[in-house]
Formats: sequence, C-alpha cells, structure tokens
Amino acid sequence: MLRRLVIASLVTTAAGLGGAGGLGPLPGLPLLSPSAPDALTVTITKSGHRAADGSFTLECDGDRAGGGNHPAAERACARLDGYAKAGEDPFAPVAEDRLCSLQHGGPALAHITGQWQGRTVDARFSRAGGCEIERWTNLEPVLPHVR
Repeated sequence: MLRRLVIASLVTTAAGLGGAGGLGPLPGLPLLSPSAPDALTVTITKSGHRAADGSFTLECDGDRAGGGNHPAAERACARLDGYAKAGEDPFAPVAEDRLCSLQHGGPALAHITGQWQGRTVDARFSRAGGCEIERWTNLEPVLPHVR
C-alpha cells in the first residue's frame, strides 16, 4: 500500500512539472536515449601506410552518419549498420574448426575496443592466413585497405 502511495505521489508530482499536457522531462535533467550510440576505438599498427596507422575513434548513431576522428567514419558506420541489420557480428573470431588457406597478407594488425549494438567489443585482427585476410577485408572501411 505504501509503495502505491509513493508511486502515485511521484506520478502526480511529475505530471505537475511536465507542463499542461501531462508527463514530460523534468527541468534540468537530460533526456536519455533508448540506446547509447556505438563508440569504438580502432588501433592499427604495421599497415605499411603512415596515414592508416594510429588510434582512431568511431562513433555511430542512427541520427548522424558518423563521428570521431576515424578517416572514413561515414562509410565505416554504414558498413557496421549493414552488419547490424543482417544480424551478423563482424567482430567474431574465426571459428577454430574452419579450414583456412596458408597465405600471408602482410604484418598489419588491428585492435578494436568499445561498444557496438549494446555489446562490449574487444577484437583483434591480422592478415595472417586466408580466413583472417577475409575477416579484415569484410570489415573495410572500419579497417583500412592494405595489401
């Protein structure tokens, strides 16, 4: 009973503060979005391209094309959005039982951390072996194009 009384009191108070039409935001309090934007840090090393190596932030939100200092933010966010719409995880490692060609695609390495689609990301990428090369290529332009 006490719980109902407290809830009713809060609703009545909020309705009074929310303006003439009923409930609304309380003054001075920010509106919370239903989900936080995706925010990733992409670190590239040994790519062979000075402009590609470094640590970049990538922020993707449905309301804007892309943010952060990632050199291809708009295209990278569009690529990640495609994965989200398809229900695929671009950060998943190569399955241990998958057969992969023995080829070397160069020394480039990448480490991606942050939040994507409400999940924590901590993924490493290389170009050592056919499956890893394919995984890297499928995530371009989040990861830079390297040869």
